[in-house]
Amino acid sequence: MRAALSVAARWSRDAWSLPWRWKGLALGGAAAILTALAVGFALVGGGDGDSPAALGPRAASPTATTTPPATPTTAPTPTPSPTLTATVSPHSPATSEKTPTSPPKATPTPTPNPAPAPRPTAPPAGAPDAVLVGAGDIASCSSSSGDEATANLLDGITGTVFTAGDNAYENGTASEFTQCYAPSWGRHKARTRPAAGNHDYHTAGATGYYKYFGAAAGDPNKGYYSYNLGAWHVVVLNSNCDPVGGCNKGSAQETWLRNDLAAHPTKCTVAYWHHPLFSSGDTHGSSTRTRDLYQALYEANADLIITGHEHNYERFKPQDANGNLNTARGIRQFVVGTGGKSHYEFGSAIANSEKRNSDTYGVIKLTLHAASYDWKFIPEAGKTFTDSGSQACH
Repeated sequence: MRAALSVAARWSRDAWSLPWRWKGLALGGAAAILTALAVGFALVGGGDGDSPAALGPRAASPTATTTPPATPTTAPTPTPSPTLTATVSPHSPATSEKTPTSPPKATPTPTPNPAPAPRPTAPPAGAPDAVLVGAGDIASCSSSSGDEATANLLDGITGTVFTAGDNAYENGTASEFTQCYAPSWGRHKARTRPAAGNHDYHTAGATGYYKYFGAAAGDPNKGYYSYNLGAWHVVVLNSNCDPVGGCNKGSAQETWLRNDLAAHPTKCTVAYWHHPLFSSGDTHGSSTRTRDLYQALYEANADLIITGHEHNYERFKPQDANGNLNTARGIRQFVVGTGGKSHYEFGSAIANSEKRNSDTYGVIKLTLHAASYDWKFIPEAGKTFTDSGSQACH
């Protein structure tokens, strides 16, 4: 390489003494030698210890190299991956992050809050028919065998048994429940949902009643509760108002009733308790203390109320809490104090009274359909009075 450099240098020096015709050739030859040396050096990456590469990277003079363009190759078309779109808040600095290789989680579409559910106009599909059967003013060890006669009727009727109060006379003691009620209606205790009457409260706190029926009678401090039967909602109230804090508007019971009805917006609702709001009987007659309870049921479109207290049978047309006939949304009330204790006579019939009887023990059988009900008063053996009909729910 030194020899070649020496030749190139000599040609360059001597070229200037040559004629102009040869001067260009000499200078061109020297340039060719230098170019060849540069290319060779680049190809072999240096040479002997005097080459620029031998001086190390810091001392070497940079050489500009023109790199020919690479021949393009056809790469396989990549499978598109999900694109993650970053949203930069205008209140926070944007940051540069690696795009994740795994697909991002889908952003759920917000679901609007549902509108409040309206009162259903149809019962649950496939809801079976149910039977609710019973009466009030039932068992006594001293006065009659009427409770045995009505218990015999229950023996042949399937379904849920209700009582409309005054279950064990005279005072609702534990021994009266054991000795008077248990031998007759007590045969159906396992399927009975009772209501308390005033004679049950002749024992302080109605302890005999609550002890006998247990959990089926509800909270002993309240005596009101509810349950569902087939497609129907059933409400049991305590018309012995004083021991449970009243029956008036705003009382604990009336407030509970409104909340319970709102929580169970079934198409069909029945309620039962002891003291009737409407009665043509001449012993007790109408009990106005229950008006606010009736009103709450009326406002919730309840269909049916069963009571006792008067020892007779009476059916009323659908009416509001003030006794006004209302066939569109009025509640039909029955007095069924025919469980067996005794009979009471009627005074003059009050407004909207449709059917009455005062000399027959018996039970009322309610067949609860999905959107209607049938009623039938079933008399004790040997008696002929009966009453029956059907009504659509509101």
